[in-house]
Amino acid sequence: MSSVHQATYQEDASVQKRRWLILIVLNLFTFMSTLDGSIVNIALPVLSVKLGLPMAQVAWVTTGYLMAICSFILFFGRLGDIAGKIRIFKLGTVVFIVGSLLCGFSGTLPLLVVSRVIQALGASMTMANSQGIVTDLFPANERGKALGLIGTFVSLGSIAGPSLGGIIVANLGWEYIFWVNVPIGLIAIGLGYRLLPKDLVRVKARIDITGSMLFAVLIVSLFAGLLLGQESGYGNPGIILSLFAAAAAFAAFLRVELRKPEPLLQLNLFKNPLFSLSILCGFLVFAANFCFNIISPFYTQSMLGLSPSSAGFLLMLFPISMVVIAPLSGALSDKIGSEFLTFVGLVVMVIAQFGLAQLHNGSPVGLVGVWIAMLGIGGGLFQSPNNSLIMSTVPRTQLGSAGSVNSLVRNIGMVVGITIATTTLFNVMSGKAGHRVTGLIPDRPDIFLAGMHVVFTTSATICLAAALLTGWRFVRARRVRVEVRQQRPGEGRG
Repeated sequence: MSSVHQATYQEDASVQKRRWLILIVLNLFTFMSTLDGSIVNIALPVLSVKLGLPMAQVAWVTTGYLMAICSFILFFGRLGDIAGKIRIFKLGTVVFIVGSLLCGFSGTLPLLVVSRVIQALGASMTMANSQGIVTDLFPANERGKALGLIGTFVSLGSIAGPSLGGIIVANLGWEYIFWVNVPIGLIAIGLGYRLLPKDLVRVKARIDITGSMLFAVLIVSLFAGLLLGQESGYGNPGIILSLFAAAAAFAAFLRVELRKPEPLLQLNLFKNPLFSLSILCGFLVFAANFCFNIISPFYTQSMLGLSPSSAGFLLMLFPISMVVIAPLSGALSDKIGSEFLTFVGLVVMVIAQFGLAQLHNGSPVGLVGVWIAMLGIGGGLFQSPNNSLIMSTVPRTQLGSAGSVNSLVRNIGMVVGITIATTTLFNVMSGKAGHRVTGLIPDRPDIFLAGMHVVFTTSATICLAAALLTGWRFVRARRVRVEVRQQRPGEGRG
């Protein structure tokens, strides 16, 4: 099925001529949909004041978006195989823009969260199918480069949010962090409808409705339980019930998927240990990065006293460093392999995270900038080679499924990062204050800084765990190469 699809598109000369233009359209929506997972973070302090709500409640603006993406991304990936990946991608672009427009007009938290869920539905439609479209359109000798570019835009969108958001909030207002998507999105939609070809092959299969529903229940109940537990405590009977429902949904989901002939999630992908290890490391890095993304706006604005614009420019060092390093690491990985670069990148990230854990309200802005830039350098060294490892460890017939799993795990990593950061922060702050705390305490920077130090130490430990795993992967890969050379001694003497 997949080979027919690829061969047919490669025989169409007009499609091949515009394949790189199509990739630009795909990357525009990839960037915007991942950007909107993090761009709100810098506006959370402003939204907290404007809406008169504590930090824990305002965090739902970010978390609701990511939860909805996680809940629906596998469903829309499968629907793309059945109804047509390009058709679902096009529909997703329109839904995303409508959601972005509604977000800017939302004056209350419930309305804003609902609008964010609409936005997330569109984002999940595009995320789930973009890598599959690239796989279909590009010949084998260019597919890795094209998928790598999508991976780079995913990473840039995920980490550029706080910096771009700070500049937009300072100069235009919080509404424009959503409305900025509208003109860019309309241009991309116009180009997409003109450039994207029609779907040629669709899979004759049924959608796994049972698996889709169980997975949505799992995601919503798990993260709702984790996040609501920050506000009311994890001893609350409702929170315990929510987490129990998540565990039951997970067990039922695995049972259903193992029995289904056409499952929502192809669990056989995880039988490949290199794929599973690379996916796990990607998850850990996104979780660690989102600890930084959720804490850094409050530190730079509330502790260092920077304006949203100045804070945005300072945090811009993260994506700028990554933009410079990521293409270099991608090219270098083709020459020396990906395992060593992912290990070096994670070591740099561990050092940067431990550096961030030493900051206080009197730290020089220059020093803060050094640690932020190092975090971006480490991320740039890690992301492209790790994405290449993920996509190179599966057969071409499963590239679409691997891309969907990669997107899902990345978004779950973001939600987990937010949960770890906010839960740790509020627990430490509550212990210091002697009562339940879910927001900043005026004139008590020491309480916030105590929580921040523990959060960054935790995220550094997460990166360290990933570094140890990649170090093991690097040593194992070298050992395998040595064994192969020893089995073919004639080649070394030739």
